[in-house]
Amino acid sequence: MAATTEAVHAPGTGARRNEKVGNVVSTKMQKTIVVEVEMRKAHAKYKRIVRSTKKFYAHDEQSSARMGDVVRIRETRPLSKLKRWSLEEIVRRSALGQIEDAEPKTEIKAAS
Repeated sequence: MAATTEAVHAPGTGARRNEKVGNVVSTKMQKTIVVEVEMRKAHAKYKRIVRSTKKFYAHDEQSSARMGDVVRIRETRPLSKLKRWSLEEIVRRSALGQIEDAEPKTEIKAAS
């Protein structure tokens, strides 16, 4: 996944905020998601494309993002110790989340 790191001017906010696109790797916290952004950069000496990843904690007010979703996050003021990003939009839904939602949860009763 290519990361977008250019500054974007949001109309009405008066501030330039960075935006990044990445995969949701964790939704275990309340109103917080962990987004992993992959960056590709040519090595300075050897010119080989080097892949590196970085995790960002983002605020998800409605808890709408699911594991595996591709999301766009935007830089914001510090919301907690680690959270400096907020969920802007869900670019693509994961097939994993749809399978989990479709499966009916059945209880297994022990035979007595």
